Amino acid sequence: MKQIKVFLAALVCFMMVPILACADGRPIPVEQLPAEAKAFVQNNFPNLKIVYAEKDGSVFETRLSNGSEIEFDKKGTWTKVDCNFDAVPDAIVPSFITSYVKSTFPEAKINKIEIDRRGYEVELSNDIDLTFSKDGQLLKMDD
Repeated sequence: MKQIKVFLAALVCFMMVPILACADGRPIPVEQLPAEAKAFVQNNFPNLKIVYAEKDGSVFETRLSNGSEIEFDKKGTWTKVDCNFDAVPDAIVPSFITSYVKSTFPEAKINKIEIDRRGYEVELSNDIDLTFSKDGQLLKMDD
């Protein structure tokens, strides 16, 4: 009975290896990023370089020379910009979000922004997280 349990445990572990291997992205040369992704970085982060790029399924993940991380979809459209302790460039933040943050939290800056089909998630330097619909409605605020 003990041998069967050991065999089954080994079999499960053996079967998990390919699944876990597929879960992680693989590093790619920066040249393999979509043109739109490279242009986005050049336009919005002109003084920084892409130091790392990875493809994970249909998602491209990049890291810039200052530690900022940007994710792009398969077409090269940004889906997440995480500038850690720096401010996300104003040019990529919808004006309704910029206006709300400046009027409600004038001392805070936007450190992270993420977009999906429902709307935007924003992380501020004062540790407040905001969720907006695509049409500009504030849906949620967490601190």
